[in-house]
Amino acid sequence: MRLADSHCHLNYKGLGEQQPEVLARARESGVVAMLNIATREREWDEVLATAEREADVWATVGIHPHEADEHPHIDTAKLLARAVHPRVVGIGETGLDYYYDHSDRDQQQKSFRAHIAASRETCLPLIVHTRDAEEDTANILADEMGKGAYPGVIHCFTASGEFADKALELGFYISISGIVTFKNARDLQETAARLPLDRLLIETDAPFLAPVPHRGKTGEPAFVADTCRFLAQLRGMDAEELAEATRKNFHRLFTKTVG
Repeated sequence: MRLADSHCHLNYKGLGEQQPEVLARARESGVVAMLNIATREREWDEVLATAEREADVWATVGIHPHEADEHPHIDTAKLLARAVHPRVVGIGETGLDYYYDHSDRDQQQKSFRAHIAASRETCLPLIVHTRDAEEDTANILADEMGKGAYPGVIHCFTASGEFADKALELGFYISISGIVTFKNARDLQETAARLPLDRLLIETDAPFLAPVPHRGKTGEPAFVADTCRFLAQLRGMDAEELAEATRKNFHRLFTKTVG
């Protein structure tokens, strides 16, 4: 299989200390593309350095909704300034998280819209995190789409089937993580089984959410192969076929990874 891990955090604790070994294991598992996601400003240089060093790793710039209160100075202009780098291929992760409410909801929304504006201006995909905030996320995405189109993906999808349909209508891709392999993820499995193949991505969100049979371990990009096999069986298709489709989708969405 030739796989793309559309969302991982290679510089986070648990992976950063052994990054060469983590990358080697990923490549041995068939992973040929990894998107290293930024979540706070102090990570940007380190995340980008990994992408500059590794030909099969790309980077994003963004502020996670948990970090919105700590980054009121990160506006569209600052995102645009960093997004010109050839190894920066996406904007985010950004979005809304009302489950933890680590940042004020108004500030989360302000930051979210600033990221969307940067995505629109650069045509780089928006990487969206949403948890317990479906209605506001959908409303903001639709409202901003009315101001001008922009590409994007709902990462680590765990929302409702209704939200999936709204995201698809807006032209978004949907990325499935190792959560789909969990026994209690029946609703997610039902949604993942019916998503259009040409809008489907897979990810690890490493070092988090290690899929079965690795639950309890530190997640890493190599494990995207396990998620791919489980999802292929769920959808009644060959794992090689799903790997190829999701890899092609990754490069179709993140156009700066091509060439």
